[in-house]
Amino acid sequence: MDNFISEVQDSAKKAISELIEVSQIKSGEILVIGCSTSEIIGSRIGTNSAYEVAEALFEAIYPIITSKGIYLAAQCCEHLNRALIIESEAAQKFGYEPVCVVPQPKAGGSFATTTFRHMNSPVAVEHIVAKAGLDIGGTLIGMHLAHVAVPVRLSVDKIGHANIISARTRAKYIGGPRAQYE
Repeated sequence: MDNFISEVQDSAKKAISELIEVSQIKSGEILVIGCSTSEIIGSRIGTNSAYEVAEALFEAIYPIITSKGIYLAAQCCEHLNRALIIESEAAQKFGYEPVCVVPQPKAGGSFATTTFRHMNSPVAVEHIVAKAGLDIGGTLIGMHLAHVAVPVRLSVDKIGHANIISARTRAKYIGGPRAQYE
């Protein structure tokens, strides 16, 4: 299991570092991560929550994200309506209203639970508008991205056994044939 955990951490570090670089997400913006630890260990989503894997994943990526001044939003599972765990500072900055819930491995998911336990001042919120995101295992993070999400291909396509999909966002193009864009 130790070798598997190391591989998960290495893949996660590489994926999050590439996503940060390619998306050009800035300090003070939000990056959303949805994570099925069940999928990481090779089970079907929602069937085999693996807290140890969530801990290892968090330890690998959280320092990278916070070193860039980026806020992490950890998406909960469907049992908590895909609420998000973020720092209260971020909720206040963006005007997101906290809701009363504490995620658990079987009601919220292991990654959201781990995030809640390790953040300085965590709160749950129902909605955010993130600038980039990483979906580990088909958790459907799209509802929490800014309106124009652009798929990002990374050199890493799996973390453990879980497929990953990542996205960046861009401003909407508006206008017509005479409009000009950067």
